Amino acid sequence: MDDIRAFSQSVLDNVERVIIGKRDVLELLMVSILCEGHILLEDVPGTGKTMLARALAASLAIDFKRLQCTPDLLPNDVTGVSVYDPKRQEFVFIPGPVFTNILLADEINRATPRTQSALLEAMGERQVSVDGVTRNLERPFLVIASQNPVEYEGTFPLPEAQLDRFFMKLSERRTSYRIAGAGRRRA
Repeated sequence: MDDIRAFSQSVLDNVERVIIGKRDVLELLMVSILCEGHILLEDVPGTGKTMLARALAASLAIDFKRLQCTPDLLPNDVTGVSVYDPKRQEFVFIPGPVFTNILLADEINRATPRTQSALLEAMGERQVSVDGVTRNLERPFLVIASQNPVEYEGTFPLPEAQLDRFFMKLSERRTSYRIAGAGRRRA
C-alpha cells in the first residue's frame, strides 16, 4: 500500500508542476487510473483539460493521443481502418488513435452519436473490432473525455450506454485549471 501511495504522490507532484491549484481533480484522476476507470470532464473550452491529460501521461511515462471530436469525424477515424497495400497484395490495418494508453477524446459531445459509439467497445472491453478482427488495447487504457456543457450549440448528448462507461464525471464550470508559466487564468 505504501508503494502505491508513494507512486501516486510522485505522479501528482509532477503533474502539479504544470497544473496548479487542482489537487482535488488530480487525486480523482489518479484514483481512476488505479481503478482503470474512464473520466468525463465537463467544462468550457480553453480551461486546460488537454494540458492536464498530457501532463498526466507524461508523468506516467505512457503513450498519449488526442482526438478532436467534430461532427465530420467518422467511427474509423477513432478505431482505425484497413487499407489495401498493392505491394503486399493484402489489406493492412492502420490503427486509429484509440490504440494508446491515454486517449483524450476532446469535446466528445461534438461528435455524432455514431462516432461516439465507436468508443463503446474500447471503453467497456478494452478491445476494438474492425473488419471482423478483434484487437486488444494495451494496458493501461484510459479515456479522458472532455465535454462542453450541453447548452452549447453543436453538441450531441452522450447516450446512456456511453455515460455508463465512465468511472466518474468531473465538472469544473466555475473554476479553471491554471497552467504553470502560462501567465493567464480563465474563469
